[in-house]
Amino acid sequence: MSSSGLQPVPLSVDSLIDAWEAAWTGKEPGAFAEVCGEHVHYEDPLTAEPIEGAEAIAAHAQRLWNAFPDARLQKLGARLSDGHFVAAPSKLLATHREPLAGLPATNRFIVVPCVFYCELEDELLLRVRGFFDLYDAATQLGILPGRGTLGEKALLMLRGFGLRGNR
Repeated sequence: MSSSGLQPVPLSVDSLIDAWEAAWTGKEPGAFAEVCGEHVHYEDPLTAEPIEGAEAIAAHAQRLWNAFPDARLQKLGARLSDGHFVAAPSKLLATHREPLAGLPATNRFIVVPCVFYCELEDELLLRVRGFFDLYDAATQLGILPGRGTLGEKALLMLRGFGLRGNR
C-alpha cells in the first residue's frame, strides 16, 4: 500500500466498474440492477437531486439513450480505490440525434470526460456521483459559446459578471 492509502484496484472492483460502464453503453435498463445495491444513490450535473434505485438510474440513462442513440462510456484512465471507495475516470462518446429537454438535435459528436466517484457495499455500488463539465458538453453541442470567446464574454456580461462602475 502506498503512503496515500490508495492501492491498485482489485479485479472485482475493476470488473464492477467495467460492468457499470457496460450498463450505460449496452442500453439494457436491467443491467444497472446487476451492479447496484438495493439502496443505491446516484447524482450527476444533470440530476436536480440524487436519484435512488437502479430503476431510477436506468430511467435517467434512457433519456441519454433517447437523445444520443450511439452513447457509450469508455475507461479513460487508471481507477483508484481504497477498497471502500473508487474513483473511475471514463469518457462519454455520443452523437446528439434526437431532442433533449426541449433542445433540438444538433447531430454533433461529443466527447465528455467524466469521473465516477463510488462508494461500495458488499461488492456493489451504494453511492455514485458522476462529475463532468456540463458547460464543455454544451459548447461541443453548439448550445453555448466556447470558453474565452467573444460570445462567452457577452454572455457573462449579460449575467452581470465583469460589469463594474468606474471608481
